[in-house]
Amino acid sequence: EKFQYEKAVLCFSKAIYLQPEQVLRLYVSLGEAYIQLCDFQSAADSYNRASFLDPGAFDARLSFIYYMQVKPPALVSAAGFVFSVLGVVSRSSLACLTAAGQHGDCLKELDRVISEGPSAELYVFRARVHKAMNQTACCLRDVRSALELDPECREARAMQQHLMEASEDNRQQAVIRMLSGHLQEALCLINVALESNPENGHLSPSRGTLYRRLKEFISAIEDLVQAAELCEPKEEERKESSSVLKEVQLQLALTFNDFAVQCFSRGLYDEALLLLNKAIKEDRNLGGLYLNRGDCFFRQADWCYALLDYQQAEEMLSPNEPALRLRLAVIHSTLGSFCFHDWYFQDAADMFSLAIMYNPTASPYYEYRSKALRRIQNLKGAREDLIRLLILDPDNEEIPPMMMNLFPGSTAAQVLSSTKGQLLRDELTETIRVWESSSDPEKRLAAPPPTDETSKRLTCGLGINYSDDLSIILMPNCLF
Repeated sequence: EKFQYEKAVLCFSKAIYLQPEQVLRLYVSLGEAYIQLCDFQSAADSYNRASFLDPGAFDARLSFIYYMQVKPPALVSAAGFVFSVLGVVSRSSLACLTAAGQHGDCLKELDRVISEGPSAELYVFRARVHKAMNQTACCLRDVRSALELDPECREARAMQQHLMEASEDNRQQAVIRMLSGHLQEALCLINVALESNPENGHLSPSRGTLYRRLKEFISAIEDLVQAAELCEPKEEERKESSSVLKEVQLQLALTFNDFAVQCFSRGLYDEALLLLNKAIKEDRNLGGLYLNRGDCFFRQADWCYALLDYQQAEEMLSPNEPALRLRLAVIHSTLGSFCFHDWYFQDAADMFSLAIMYNPTASPYYEYRSKALRRIQNLKGAREDLIRLLILDPDNEEIPPMMMNLFPGSTAAQVLSSTKGQLLRDELTETIRVWESSSDPEKRLAAPPPTDETSKRLTCGLGINYSDDLSIILMPNCLF
C-alpha cells in the first residue's frame, strides 16, 4: 500500500507539469498522497500551493495537517521556546492556529492562558503574533512585559533589538523622503519608527519638525514639548542631552513663529503676539523673532513697542538687512509724523532724519523734514530737503507751495540747475548708490539669503507692506 502512494506521488508530480490546466486538483491530490505517507511537511507545501490558487478553500485541511505535523520538538523549532506552563494539546492548538494564519483566534487563546498564569515565554509568543499582525505597539508592550518578568530572556532581548533596528531603518527612510519633499510619506515612516521605539529621543523632534512643515502646529508643539521633557539631561549624558535639547528648543521656537504667521495672516494679532512671546522664550538668539513681533506691534499701532523690537532685531541681524532697514525707516517716519502733528518739530525733524538714514530713497521723508525744519526756522536745511524732494519726486503736489515759501520767485528748474542744486544731486546720488549697494546681498560681504522657508520668514518679517508715504498702509502680502 505504501508503494502505491509513493507511485501516486510521482505520477501527480509529473502530471502537474504536463497538465497545467488541472494544477489545482493535482496539488490537492498530491497533498492527500503525502498525508497517507505521513509526510506532513510535503503535504503542507502542496496544500499551500493549492491555497495560493484558491485562497481560503483549504484552510481547514491545512489546519489539520499542521495539527498532525506539530509535536513538542517541532513546536520548539517553530516558536523558538517551550511553553512550560501549557499542556501538549494547548501548545499544539496555538501552534496550529498560528501556522494556519488564524492570529485572532490565537490571540484570544493566549489572552486566556496569560490571564491564568503569565510567563516571559507566553508574552514573547504573543508579541510574535502581534508582530505578524503588524501591531507594533502591542508587540513592544508584550516584549517589555516579558523583560519585566525575566530580564535575561534571550528571545525578548532579540525581539527588542529587532524593533530598535526596524525603527532606525524607518527613521533613515523618513529622512530621505523628507529631503526629497515627500513630507506625508516621511511622516508615516516616522510614526512607524516611533511605534517600534518610542523612547528614542531623536524621533519626536523629527516628527515635530515634519508637523511644522506640514503646518500642523498643534501636533508639532505637542511632540516638541514632549521631546523637551525627555531631554532632561542625566549626569552621564549631559552633553548629548543638552545638544538635543537646544535643537528641540530651536524647532519649538520656529514652530511658534510659523503658527504666529498663520494667526497674523488671519488678523489674529493678539494670538500672534502670544505665540511670538513663547518663541522668544524658547530661543532669545533669533533676531527674526523680534522683527516679526515688531510687525505685530506695528499692526496694532503700538509704535514704541514696535520700535524697541526692531532695534533689538537690528542688534542681532545684519545691520544692512533690507527688510529691517525698511521697517526702521517707516517706524521712525511714523513717530516723526506724530511729533509733527503735536508741534514737537525738532523731535519730528530728528525722527525723519533717522528714517532717511535707513531709507534715503523715500521722497516723503524729505518733504516732512523740510516742513519740520522750516517750523524751527532752520531754513537752510529746509531748502536743501526741498531740493532733494525736487530730485526724487518732481511731480509732488506739495512742491509749489513749498517753493513759494522757501524759494520765492524761483522756478524748480532754476533751483536744480544752481550750484547748490548740482551739489545736492551728486551727494544724493552717491548716498543712494551706497545704500543700494549695502542692501544688495550680492554686493555686500554677508551671508547669502536664507533658503529655508522659515529662515526667510525670520528675516523678511510678517509681510507688512509699508508705503513710502506717512499715511501708512498695512497690507498682508506674502507672509515673512
